[in-house]
Amino acid sequence: MSKPAKRPFSNIEIVGFCVLGLVLLGLFFNPGFVGGIFNAMVNRVKAVVVDIYLMGTLAVAIITSVIMGRVLERLGLTDALLRVFMPVASWLNINPTVVVPGVYNILGDINAAGRIAAPVLKKAGATKDEQKIAVATMVNSQQSFSTFMLGLIALTAAGIWAFPVVIIAIFGPLVIVPLLLGKTIYRKTKRVELAELPAFTPKTGALPTLFGAGREGAELVFLLIIPAATVVFAIIGALDFIGIWKSIEAGLTSGLQALSIDPQTGILSVLASPTLAMSILKDNAANLAPAMVLGSFVLAASGLPLQVVFGQVPAVWAANSDLNEREAMEAAVIGSVFRVITAVVLALVLTPLLMIR
Repeated sequence: MSKPAKRPFSNIEIVGFCVLGLVLLGLFFNPGFVGGIFNAMVNRVKAVVVDIYLMGTLAVAIITSVIMGRVLERLGLTDALLRVFMPVASWLNINPTVVVPGVYNILGDINAAGRIAAPVLKKAGATKDEQKIAVATMVNSQQSFSTFMLGLIALTAAGIWAFPVVIIAIFGPLVIVPLLLGKTIYRKTKRVELAELPAFTPKTGALPTLFGAGREGAELVFLLIIPAATVVFAIIGALDFIGIWKSIEAGLTSGLQALSIDPQTGILSVLASPTLAMSILKDNAANLAPAMVLGSFVLAASGLPLQVVFGQVPAVWAANSDLNEREAMEAAVIGSVFRVITAVVLALVLTPLLMIR
């Protein structure tokens, strides 16, 4: 009887042996390391998931935004948007539904925008490239009305005329991002006539719409957003324990300052909360260079912070669109890079033209 052939080592098995060796070495020379890194991950996650999402108002705000989004959808907003955007979409040779997530994001919350608008793109027959354009466009929109209002106060305090900033930085990307991405990275687009699209206004009754949206919002928070945030902040906690995260933060500070973005509020927008960043910016705007105020506002009026780009957007869109997590994340990253470039260009070029004092 011949001996069975030995199975060769696969690459992942080699990686597994290396991990096993590192764990054993750690337990022998520094037993507290494994426990310490786990504890750091838990503490970092608790500070965000428990203190901000569960004990704060963020979870309730997301659920409320889903309710508001579903009510607007029931009142015909989606179909109205398609009629308004149809001439531009025809000119761009693109499905008009790519603008829907961005508008819902401006009105409420990026997670609710994905939950509500992603199925709209599928129903409209949007290609995967068009769905990626929709994600990239969405992260170029501000996702909190409080961020918008606090940012306006900051712009006024810095002596900047806010109206052109709003038109160019908030509503401009709804056209500019699809135009640029449709001609460069995501070119598999197709023109669709309005008559070819189904109606997107549901016929659900008033009470089922409200209570169904509340349940949907809760599912979104507890089954998608909190797990995604946990993953991202657990990684940050581990990097912080190892000693890498401080260098990353220092690099962010230097980079933002070089890009004419206030480092304090810029880091808050990137890592924590754009709304919190704008609440601080409005108090300090009079003492900062106007270009930094404008750049910080444009950066905050986006799909940031990073846990949204790397965690929540991929989770929500993978569950509701034709995109997988990697594809949704790729599009969100491209959109975020575009937003940073927009912030820098507007800060350096637009600020001197908009000073009112």
